[in-house]
Amino acid sequence: MEGIKSSEITPEHVYLSRRRFLAGASTLAAGLLLDACTAAAPAPAGGSPAAGTSDTVQPPADVLTTYEAATGYNNFYEFSLDKENVGTVAQGFKTSPWTVQVDGLADKSRTYGIDDLAKAFPSVERIYRFRCVEGWSMVIPWLGFPLASLLKEAEPQAKAKYVRFETLFDPQQMPGQNSDMFAWPYVEGLRLDEAMHDLTILSTGLYGKPALPQNGAPLRLVVPWKYGFKSIKSVVKITLTEETPISFWMASAPDEYGFYANVNPDVPHPRWSQATERRIGESGRRRTLLFNGYAEQVAPLYAGLDLAKNF
Repeated sequence: MEGIKSSEITPEHVYLSRRRFLAGASTLAAGLLLDACTAAAPAPAGGSPAAGTSDTVQPPADVLTTYEAATGYNNFYEFSLDKENVGTVAQGFKTSPWTVQVDGLADKSRTYGIDDLAKAFPSVERIYRFRCVEGWSMVIPWLGFPLASLLKEAEPQAKAKYVRFETLFDPQQMPGQNSDMFAWPYVEGLRLDEAMHDLTILSTGLYGKPALPQNGAPLRLVVPWKYGFKSIKSVVKITLTEETPISFWMASAPDEYGFYANVNPDVPHPRWSQATERRIGESGRRRTLLFNGYAEQVAPLYAGLDLAKNF
């Protein structure tokens, strides 16, 4: 397990006991908020967070978010804008057969079946903090494999500078894609060096189980130092490119969402502060950590870059 130091995470036997104990816990309630996050959890009560509030706390350790919270309250607009209804609408979503096309500026373009990926790249568990752009956060044990393993097999060409990701477009299965509110399909992108970083994974499951449709089954990206909307779900295409990809939220709200989306307490969203966050399952607020607490690992990627300008 990588991502959070062992001294900062609940031990595995406690994690397993916690899952059993909390299996019947009540689900946290929250109203519908239109946002760009792609993981599951209630939004902060009362709307957007305010910096420096009196209940700001910094607990000494990370604790795993419950499986129920991480799978029962989701942002996945392809299915529904109602977060509490995504799991219901997504029931029956066909994740097999499933193919992932790897192409573009690669010497070895290939289309993989989801089973091919499982055989070629053995799954590992990574416990990562997950920070939503709205101001709430979670700690999730993901199953998956480093994206770098797949990209190395594709052999990127010298001109390749970025990696573009695309979600399945299937309005029949994903009724939200029938809406003209957004330009479908969902698209995201990373610089090639970000994509090749060991922390960046392609996830096939969580909490020791296969991913559910609402969590991006059968394959999603997880980039733990960036806001959650970068971790695109239900990926069907990965393209190496020389040009910077225009992501879904860059196209939808260019004044609010930039390409990098690095977690940064000093760069507010235009409509709320990012200085603090509410960890699901805690009563107070935590101070947001630069790069979501992964600065030691990823800060060198941005040496000399203006993080406020390149938000």
